[in-house]
Amino acid sequence: DVIEASIRRHAPQSWRGKREAELAHRVAGRNGRRGLAARLSAISFAASVSTVPSTRSRALDLGIFSISLTVRDLAASKVFYEKLGFEQTGGDFEANYLILKNGGTVIGLFHGMFDKNILTFNPGLTLDGGRLDSFTDVRDVERTLRERGVEITHGTEEADASGPAHLILEDPDGNPILIDQFF
Repeated sequence: DVIEASIRRHAPQSWRGKREAELAHRVAGRNGRRGLAARLSAISFAASVSTVPSTRSRALDLGIFSISLTVRDLAASKVFYEKLGFEQTGGDFEANYLILKNGGTVIGLFHGMFDKNILTFNPGLTLDGGRLDSFTDVRDVERTLRERGVEITHGTEEADASGPAHLILEDPDGNPILIDQFF
């Protein structure tokens, strides 16, 4: 039909198969000109994504993930997140931080400790706060990241050769990432 012919004519060579046309139909639906425009747009997007160079690397175990939120009012934030089903599992109100958990999701609430929210990874830590028998040491994580060309804002060079240490980096948008090993 006209739509299929238009897809074949406008799609890049790598996207001109039956599977790609079916994908475009699922994404955009079959409803005339508006559907055609949406399908062509979906194909154009998919083609642009396919031209982005891959930087896939071997997986790197960073540990469990949580988000560390900077809050203005620790008590109000605690009450709010409890309404969302989170329960306090750690922290110290007097020390201006609380750790809350909801299922497998962990958040830290921090008052007056830093300026921005931080993506946090904890090598060696279990969701229950226990210690894993085997994990990738934060110093090895740092070494691998440096080998991959990742700029480290604060490294582990001041830490002992083993045990607790942390490193800080930022993603391309300036979001801070903390990799914090407790053991």
